[in-house]
Amino acid sequence: MATIKDIAKKAGVSSATVSRVLNYDETLSVSDEKRKLILEIAESLEYMPPRKRNVSKAVKKLKIGLVHWYTMSQELDDPYYMSIRLGIEKMCYENNIEIVKIFKPDEYDFQKLESVDGFIAIGKFTQGQISKICEQSPNIVFVDSSPQEERFDSVVIDFEKAVTGALDHLWQIGHRNIGYIGGREYIGADQIALGERRESVFRQHMIDLGVFDEKNVLIGAFLAESGYRLMKQAIQNVNPLPTAYFVASDSIAIGVLRAIHECGLKVPKDVSIVGFNDIPTSKYTVPPLTSIRVHKEFMGETAVELLLERILRKRTIAKKVIVPTALQIRESICKV
Repeated sequence: MATIKDIAKKAGVSSATVSRVLNYDETLSVSDEKRKLILEIAESLEYMPPRKRNVSKAVKKLKIGLVHWYTMSQELDDPYYMSIRLGIEKMCYENNIEIVKIFKPDEYDFQKLESVDGFIAIGKFTQGQISKICEQSPNIVFVDSSPQEERFDSVVIDFEKAVTGALDHLWQIGHRNIGYIGGREYIGADQIALGERRESVFRQHMIDLGVFDEKNVLIGAFLAESGYRLMKQAIQNVNPLPTAYFVASDSIAIGVLRAIHECGLKVPKDVSIVGFNDIPTSKYTVPPLTSIRVHKEFMGETAVELLLERILRKRTIAKKVIVPTALQIRESICKV
């Protein structure tokens, strides 16, 4: 690291002169050219005053583990989690935080992981997976799930308000026969099936409205091809076909739209469609897809803020942040 003596030698002046220039001593009698030369040499040598060196040593660059429950290829199939990850990466870049990315924790050897200050875990995890992460650091923020809320921070959305809000809007514009197309998610090496909150809220709300019909609930995977296949089955086998479908993700909805078009039906004239997530391509489908907007990047940014509180402020009381959603009404729904 450069010293005042190094700068003085290169500039051809005394160390005292260099010190006074770097401290912006206006009483020093030195030409502007010489003052400029000293400052340029100091910059070229990356000189750092002792007080700044002490601060630099005290403030260690943080490193966090970003644990993703999907593989990279699975993430490409459903951009919901990718958007959350991008929000995290943006926030970490702005705060000079190093990231170690871990996909599919069952397949990752945490023992080889060098010291980290904390983790952000995107998705759903088994207790065994959580225990493995905890062995490396107790500072964990979960995004899109909230296990052990008394212990860990989490960032989630209010599925109940999101789903019931969309269904109530369909009800207000005259729809009474409303279907559901969704998927199942699985965690861990044993592929344990998870309950699906969107589906359970849909079922209960339709029961509350007195119009629930089991044959209108179609379950596959969170993929476009699954939506395509399920919608084809519904058109062939369900009579009368619901006038509207609530679809659990925009990725599924894209497949649904294609199936309806291929079967010679029109959206929204014959069937209205509401998606979930409001991915960027939703406004460019034919017709543009009505969808529930989830502030995915904001969820990622919020997770980083929570983790920094844990690490830097030593907060021990757990927080659960619920991020609101908004129904984006486009041309895929109409009155009946």
